[in-house]
Amino acid sequence: MANHLINETSPYLLAHANNPVKWYPWAEEALNKAIIENKPIFVSIGYSSCHWCHVMEKESFENKDIAKILNENFISIKVDREERPDIDKYFQEVYSLMNGKGGGWPTSIFLTPDLKPFYSATYIPPTPKYGIMGFNELLDVIIKRYKQSESLLKEKGDEILEFLNPKKRKIEATKIDLDIISRFTTQAKSLHDKDFGGFGKSPKFPQTSIYTTLIEFHKFTKDDGIENIIKHSLDSMIKGGFYDLVDGGFCRYSTDEKWLIPHFEKMTYDNALLCELYLKAYFLTNHIKYRNIAFDTADFMLKFMCDGNLFYSASDADSKSGEGEYFIYSYDEAIRAFKNADIKDADTLAKQLNITKNGNFEGKSIINHEEENIPNYDIGIKSLQEVRKKREYPFVDKKIILAWNAMMINSLFLLGQVDENYIDKAKNSLAYLIKKLYLNNTLYHSTIGTNEPKIKAFLEDYAYLANTLVNAYGITFDKNYLDFSIILANEAIKRFYKNHEWEFANGEFATKAEIYDTSYPSSVAMMIDVLLKLDTLSEFDYDEIIFKSIERHSYSLMRQPISSPLMTSVALKYLRKYMVLKSSKENLKKFKNEIRNINYPYILLEENNDDNWSICGKGACFIHTLDFKEIKIELEKLLSKGI
Repeated sequence: MANHLINETSPYLLAHANNPVKWYPWAEEALNKAIIENKPIFVSIGYSSCHWCHVMEKESFENKDIAKILNENFISIKVDREERPDIDKYFQEVYSLMNGKGGGWPTSIFLTPDLKPFYSATYIPPTPKYGIMGFNELLDVIIKRYKQSESLLKEKGDEILEFLNPKKRKIEATKIDLDIISRFTTQAKSLHDKDFGGFGKSPKFPQTSIYTTLIEFHKFTKDDGIENIIKHSLDSMIKGGFYDLVDGGFCRYSTDEKWLIPHFEKMTYDNALLCELYLKAYFLTNHIKYRNIAFDTADFMLKFMCDGNLFYSASDADSKSGEGEYFIYSYDEAIRAFKNADIKDADTLAKQLNITKNGNFEGKSIINHEEENIPNYDIGIKSLQEVRKKREYPFVDKKIILAWNAMMINSLFLLGQVDENYIDKAKNSLAYLIKKLYLNNTLYHSTIGTNEPKIKAFLEDYAYLANTLVNAYGITFDKNYLDFSIILANEAIKRFYKNHEWEFANGEFATKAEIYDTSYPSSVAMMIDVLLKLDTLSEFDYDEIIFKSIERHSYSLMRQPISSPLMTSVALKYLRKYMVLKSSKENLKKFKNEIRNINYPYILLEENNDDNWSICGKGACFIHTLDFKEIKIELEKLLSKGI
């Protein structure tokens, strides 16, 4: 018999609708029931492509004995973190406070009926292992503690909430200066893995915003060490495993330091940001392979993760036959595929692609290579694609999340600078996104299929969509994009900016917006970057908001800039300023490659009514000429100013 999730639209929640656990969605019905029956609340947070979420479901939530204990003693609530990032962010902070470390998924939180947290964990095994108490045993302990010491648990919950929402926040400010460049690059160099690229050891995440900021800073410093870090890491990430050489697209992260064994789920935000990163690396180095990776990543998203207009949230790591089974090959089937493609030396190609009889992942092989220009490479990869076509593709969560779509559409617009075919796709997708999630002058966070959206947008949705609109304006010169970005920015300020501080969400779960980049860059940093652009391009004055937002985090930025790459970039943009390059639309298109090759990284474009070229800052222009060479010279001069 189905539980209370049966009427939800989230694929993750629907996947749990037939569990024997009597799940509720997060709603008044469940919260009121907990109060009336005086039962503690068990909150389980996850998402559809989360491997360990699937494991915990199979081991515990499909276990009738565990379900019986939960149903008799708890009100159990399931949350899709992608659908409700506000709830997830709130409880991740709770977990971090209670455990002294960052959390993960699945997230398991126990609350009193009045929502005071008293125990938190991530994955919990059904029986004791990994040094973790078994779920059955844990539930028994919690039931006894709740019956015997309910008041003490509430006191503990009060203490946690006090730490989470202090009445006064201590603000430490310091002067931000150009030393932030050297501090950031020094920290990046110290964390860079000189053997395998990336930062730190396993598990390794792509850390796109660190590389994007390094690309910007390299234009000021001309430090070969920075460029080497960028190239070494980006080269390492595309050898196979973390990057899928067969279908294209990047996985969530690498479980090992060599970028070989990934968690096989693929997220829209990772692929959007990596597409942008590799394109910018191409602009920096002129290495064609980076451009090709950017194109291939976009094409993967359009083929596998798109409904024709908008982009799905994620694809799963697991197949019915096991984790990663869609992506890996036995030695015999690979050799057979190569021979069917008339590759004469199939054994040699298998060796070059590291396909062996013993394999490198559970007896089979993840395709990867060290060599460049492998003979028969394209034919071999195509033959492996044919093998995959006979397999069942991993489950795709078809939720449309506004911020993540905005990231991907932004990358398509940027690709349009190299191949204009992507611009039409970007424009079409952006129009559909706005039509789908901007209704009656209200912006919404997500939807799926033909369902009406119901969750209003969070700061990240406003920030990433406004950023895409500003960038779309700079590529198409369609002023409607600029005008709408201003509307969104002003609405975001109205909704989320209070007492010189930004909130991520301010509804049921009011949470502060952090400057730290996590799975993707900070929403408040992205919002300030948008305001910096609009402060220069529009008649609106956002300077005080920008200054106060940066000042509030200045101490953290100058001490540990590597933790907040986008906000570090924003701080430098505030110091160095965006410059607007103006000319006719024809000139801007004719000289687009030359403009792109100008080293000064903070250039905005604006269409003018004549063929003159102008460079303008906020409220004033200081160059006016018919000769583009003069413009290039003046912008190059800005690089050394103050460095």
